Amino acid sequence: MKKIFLIAWKDLTLNFRDRAAIILMLLAPFVLTLGLGLVTGGFSTSSSSSGISAVPLAVVNQDEGELGGELVNVFQSEDLADLLQPEVSSDPAAARARVDADEIAAAVVIPAGFSAGVIPDPVTGQTGPAVAIEIYANPTRPNSSGIVESIVEQFVNQVEIGRVGAQVAVSGLIQTGRIQPQDAAVAGAQIGSSQAQNAASSQRITLKGVQASSSAPDFNVLAYMAPGMALMFLMYTVSHGGRTLLVEKTHGTLPRLLVAPVNTGQVLLGKMFGIFLTGVAQMLILIITCSLLFQLKWGDPLAVLILVLACVAGAVGWGMLITALVKSPGQAASFGSAVMLIFGILGGSFFDVSQLPGWFRAFSRITPNAWGLDGFTALAMGDGLVKILPDIGGLLVMGLVLFGISLFLFKRRGVLQG
Repeated sequence: MKKIFLIAWKDLTLNFRDRAAIILMLLAPFVLTLGLGLVTGGFSTSSSSSGISAVPLAVVNQDEGELGGELVNVFQSEDLADLLQPEVSSDPAAARARVDADEIAAAVVIPAGFSAGVIPDPVTGQTGPAVAIEIYANPTRPNSSGIVESIVEQFVNQVEIGRVGAQVAVSGLIQTGRIQPQDAAVAGAQIGSSQAQNAASSQRITLKGVQASSSAPDFNVLAYMAPGMALMFLMYTVSHGGRTLLVEKTHGTLPRLLVAPVNTGQVLLGKMFGIFLTGVAQMLILIITCSLLFQLKWGDPLAVLILVLACVAGAVGWGMLITALVKSPGQAASFGSAVMLIFGILGGSFFDVSQLPGWFRAFSRITPNAWGLDGFTALAMGDGLVKILPDIGGLLVMGLVLFGISLFLFKRRGVLQG
């Protein structure tokens, strides 16, 4: 064990003496994070800033009944004041035009007869034809329009609960003799109206389990960008570390190491452990630096540390596989740089992949970037270690599988033979 640690420590110190390596391991991801933060306004000190800005929308109420007004009240409620910027309009065409012009995220059109299609007429006991609320969504703002759709869906669901509850209540009153069948229409209209209003006014809209209120945790966009850049350049670090194995073989230092009183397994584990320590040091330095300079809140420190170890383990597996596949240090450098960029794109280091097709999101799981970013984002949003256990497990399995494949290729090619 001591020999493995000595080999690893030697590689770690050599890596941090290399000025070019320091620039790409630490300076480059830090500068990119700084630049992206300035572009996106991630350094804003406003106390009201959060991960989701207020969603602009227009509400057109053409309904003359009670439910249309209740839905407008929901959008204008104090509970959603920090989440929405509603504007009441009387012209559906104008509201849709504003969506087309990308001025607002969505237009909600409440058609005439919406209330009459839900609440029975007090005289006839009949409801009018059912009509649907129109949500004219902006396709360029899928997240914002999705929030609006979620609010409307919850409102409609609560109204339906009130309607069904009124029917059950009237049936019970008739069966117990408290009202006569001929009075059912009036009673049903009264109870249905009361139930629908109470259900509508009791709305509490939530997003991903976080109530839309002033107590919701803030999410700094840099908490996504910083780990994204760190994970992308982590791939450079591990491919550079694997490249040193080929450099030592080419220069003859590896054969001399193999004739020393160490076996092949100790050499390979020592080299891999050195790459692992370098990657961990890189990630922790970037995390601590961003925390001090940008006041980023990464989440539970223990969970962050465990996630860092898992991310580096997964990345080291890819670094060793690249080393096992190429034939020269030059090829290792070229393939390593290409994989770094490709994994950065696939894994979401440059943009959020959650809005892309399902097949793309599934394919992105071959990268440690995707698993790591999911974990760091969850921790920044206030989740704990239990929430990110699937991400940690995926990264560890990735590292073990890739290391096993790499070991087989190393033995087959005779890379670790003197």
